[in-house]
Amino acid sequence: MTSALPESQATVILRGIVKRFPGVTANNGANLEVRKGEIHALLGENGAGKTSLMNVLYGIYHPDEGEIWVNGQKVTIHSPQDAIRLGIGMIHQQYRLVQTHSVTENVVLGLKEYFFFPEKAARAHILELAEKYGMKMDPDARIWQLSAGEQQRVEILKALYRGVKILIMDEPTAMLTPGEAMELLHILRRMTAEGLTVIFITHKLEEVVEVSNRVTVMRQGKSITTLETTKTTQSELAQLMVGRDVLFHLDKKAVEAGADVLKVERLNVMNDKGLPAVVDLSLDVRAGEIFGIAGVSGNGQRELVEAVTGLRPISGGRIIVNGQDITQSPPRARIKSGIGFVPGERWMALIPGMSVADNMILKNYARPPIGNGPLLDREAVAAHTESLIKEYAISTPDRHTPIKRLSGGNIQRALLAREISEKPSLLIVAQPTSGLDVGATETIWNLLLEERARGAAVLLISDDLKEALALSDRLAVIFEGQIMGQFAAREANLEHIGLMMAGALRPGLAAAKDNSTAGESA
Repeated sequence: MTSALPESQATVILRGIVKRFPGVTANNGANLEVRKGEIHALLGENGAGKTSLMNVLYGIYHPDEGEIWVNGQKVTIHSPQDAIRLGIGMIHQQYRLVQTHSVTENVVLGLKEYFFFPEKAARAHILELAEKYGMKMDPDARIWQLSAGEQQRVEILKALYRGVKILIMDEPTAMLTPGEAMELLHILRRMTAEGLTVIFITHKLEEVVEVSNRVTVMRQGKSITTLETTKTTQSELAQLMVGRDVLFHLDKKAVEAGADVLKVERLNVMNDKGLPAVVDLSLDVRAGEIFGIAGVSGNGQRELVEAVTGLRPISGGRIIVNGQDITQSPPRARIKSGIGFVPGERWMALIPGMSVADNMILKNYARPPIGNGPLLDREAVAAHTESLIKEYAISTPDRHTPIKRLSGGNIQRALLAREISEKPSLLIVAQPTSGLDVGATETIWNLLLEERARGAAVLLISDDLKEALALSDRLAVIFEGQIMGQFAAREANLEHIGLMMAGALRPGLAAAKDNSTAGESA
């Protein structure tokens, strides 16, 4: 790491932090120095030790070795309560809010300053903080009524209300739309302009370059280096993250698409509230192609894939796979028909407390050689799991490790390995690289392209437009459960896609706009 800063210039110093868990060393002598009033990015692969290091600073974990200095004083932080007293706050990837309570109730929850809750004063202070840092917020709104970006602002207000001066944010844009992510970056700049310090945990290189003043790169639990952001590049940071060069553009070879594998005809599906989520939707996915669906999260994507995989009932339409009508078939029958499924919420398809090996056989435990009647052949389970761990480069202490202890990238590799090893004719993949670093993203992309080359039909659901365009052969845009347009990905018009994602442009209007533009050019 770079030479140590004088303690008078650093608001936070972590020295030689070691944190061990059974079978895993999360931090192995990690160092970090953060200056007052800066946005300091903590960059690294999934499993590099970023979150563990910040959990040490916030008092969730106690370090096995090392020192913590805050504002020039050596401190011991036993709990988040200690951290807050020192002016340190942390916002986690999964928001810790009570959905049925109001914004105000969530912000003051747990405070003990008053015997009687002064609601008017609290509301006024929340509005004052929101205005000061450029956040729009209704103090009376219920959390369940808010978008992911709005809920994140509630978490920020909770920290500011408690007077924190050092704010840790763990993968803060992972659940946000592009517009919400940009708004967050503006808020962070405004916060540091007011004298606050932000530590920004991320694996997204473009965010590091966009918003941070300095960046510390971590790899395998250690701090590799700290750089001024203006004096580095995304390519250099990617190489430092993973220890090798990373390809930012894949060489997608041309393939000849085959017959239809999936046909969806005028599908209608309700959401959990009993309202229409998918409306008269039709599409087809052919063998040897990746068919991408792009759109802002919450526009029927989840209901669509759950309907196709048999996890959600439909109210109208037909689903045909390999010429067979499976509209009324249960999930087990759909698996037998050749469907593989990687959901956007990984724990839908995995059991966190079970071992890697047991999770890898959830689809074939009843078939030889893994299962024979009511008994499992443990030698066959071991051989099968070890083969997949090796083939898909899954980093795990051993096959007996609970899968929840793996990094996000390795959990995703394990899930894809299980599904792909079944050789599905239709692979449905939702948000395949959400929360993953550039190295893991590159691996996942290549796995999907290999399935395409094998002749599988791949239905890709991605909120990341760059990903959808990079991988897809054909692309559809979804808005409020309807397809706004379908086209070859190589012919995509980004302006039109953006308008379609907002529901402002439909296929007929897009054609008219193209003709109008051509006429003006003439």
